[in-house]
Parts: sequence; C-alpha cells; structure tokens
Amino acid sequence: MTTTEPRIIPMGLALNEAMDIAMGLDEKVFLLGEDIAEPSGGVYKITKGLSTKYGTHRVRKTPISEAAIIGAAVGAAIAGYKPVAEIMIMDFIAVCLDQITNHAAKIRYMSGGQTTVPMVIRTSAGAGRQFGAQHSEMLEAWAVHTPGLKVVVPSNPADAKGLLISSIFDPDPVLFVEPMLMYWDPQYACDVPVGDNRIPLGKANIVREGKDVTVISYGKQVHDAVKAADILAAEGVSVEVIDLRTLVPLDEATVLASVSKTKRAVVVHEAVTRCGFGAELSSRIHEELFGTLAAPVARVGGQNTPVPYAKNLETAFVPQVADIVAAIKSLNK
Repeated sequence: MTTTEPRIIPMGLALNEAMDIAMGLDEKVFLLGEDIAEPSGGVYKITKGLSTKYGTHRVRKTPISEAAIIGAAVGAAIAGYKPVAEIMIMDFIAVCLDQITNHAAKIRYMSGGQTTVPMVIRTSAGAGRQFGAQHSEMLEAWAVHTPGLKVVVPSNPADAKGLLISSIFDPDPVLFVEPMLMYWDPQYACDVPVGDNRIPLGKANIVREGKDVTVISYGKQVHDAVKAADILAAEGVSVEVIDLRTLVPLDEATVLASVSKTKRAVVVHEAVTRCGFGAELSSRIHEELFGTLAAPVARVGGQNTPVPYAKNLETAFVPQVADIVAAIKSLNK
C-alpha cells in the first residue's frame, strides 16, 4: 500500500494551477489583465508561465484600463468564451462598476435567461502590506449587494484552487476575491490535491467543531478565528468555526444548523464593520433563530475609516485575534 505525500504549496501557486487546468480543459478559457503575460506574470506572479504554455492570444496583456478589461471580458463571455479577468487591486473595482453591475450581472436576467455571462473577475484585496487607503480595501459587500453576481473569498490554497476551477466553469459572473497577504506566505500554505478537484460554490466548510459558540468568517480571518478558538479551548469554551468560502451563493443551512446548536454566533470579517457582510448575516440569523439565540449575534470587523498607511494604524484598523476572543466572551455576560 502506498501513501501520497502531502503537497504543501502557497495560494499563489494553487491559483496558477487552477487556471492551468481550466485552460487545458477548454480552449475557450482565456486570461486578460495588466502585465499578466511573461516576463512578469502579473504583479503578484500568479499567472507566471501560462503565456509561455498557452500563448499570448490566451494570456492577454491589457492597457491600464479596468473598464476596458471588464468590458472586453463581458463581450467575450456573451460570445461563448470563458474569460478570467484580473483586476490588480480590489479598490480598482470602482473604476469598472458599470461594466460589472449593469452588464455582467444583469444580462442573463435582461435576456430572460437566453444569454449567460460565464466570466471570472480575479482581484486581490486586504490590508497588511502598507499599500495605503487606495490599495487595501475589502469591498465584497458592494458585490454581494448586486443580484446576478456570485462572490467567492477563499481562505486557503486548496479551496482557492477548487473554487477557482468551479468559478471558471460556472455560467454566471463570479467575483473571486483573493486575500493578497496569503499569496506566497508559507504560514498559509497547505496540502493541495493534484488535478481537477473542484469545490462547489455555495458549500461552507466547518473548519472546527464546537458546542458553545459559532464563529463565521471567510478569507484570511478564518485563520484568526481558529486561533481564537484555540485560546478559548484552554479556558473550557468550545468554539465552532465556519468558513463560508462563498458569500453568494450563501450556505445558509450550514450556518443556521450550527447556530441552532450553539445558540451563540460571532461574524468576523476584515472589511469595515458598518454595513459589512456581517450585518446581513447577523440579520438572517436573528430573523431565523430569534427564539433560539442565547445572546445577540456579535460582529467583529474593520474600523470605520479608510485603511491607514502607517503600520501601527493599519494594524489597529484590522480586527485581531484578541478582538474575536473578546467578542466571544461578551456573549456569556
């Protein structure tokens, strides 16, 4: 009997593998974005080597125009292609919101289902690299508020690979949000299966089972939630941690089943707390489980300010493990 050795790789390489697999499976899949072809392979090197393998007609460098990138991707998707468009930084989504919200997200509805828009918008997001106020935001709440658009935020390399392949072959437009701090940092690397191991959109993952409180998160903050759970386990508090993986579609059944069991919930995300996705999820939990809850749902998120450049202020902006621990403890007062 042989055993397969774990293949520990970072998220950046896992994403590259996902696109490589998708391009190998379907010649209609192509990539477009700023500097994504050789020699750079994108600002984060995520598409490194793919233009050498598939040619520059399938890995297309574009001008610095987010509106043009997404407009071209929408047109290609309508014509039967499966474009994967890279918007370098999530803040730049603001430059192409018309193409995303008025075209990509609405064409299927406006055509009565006759025309689909199978495209992926990959974008990096998150604070922690001192990129400043215009290059560090998590803006997933904008996308979640747009009917017709699916939203994915992976927390580890294996999920990033499986979710990206599924997104590329999904018939609807998908905003794929990649936490930039996790691209090449070895502390976030994990065992990633070889080959086409797709993870379905809309299926959350129970990362850690518990019985006293449910912590719901996505992206990088899942790791902080697990650290908080480890700290509280030493104090006799059993914390269940759910990684949503996708915000749209939302695996509401898994969330409600967990909170029905624990009767307490904390929602954690890096984005500004006010009107963040945590507010919507908290509302859904209250609406469905009001009579079951032992305490109001708590939210942990970013401060109500643009992301600061100074390292100490940037750290203060982002929710920390201690904030999650404090929120959990507040539910037992």
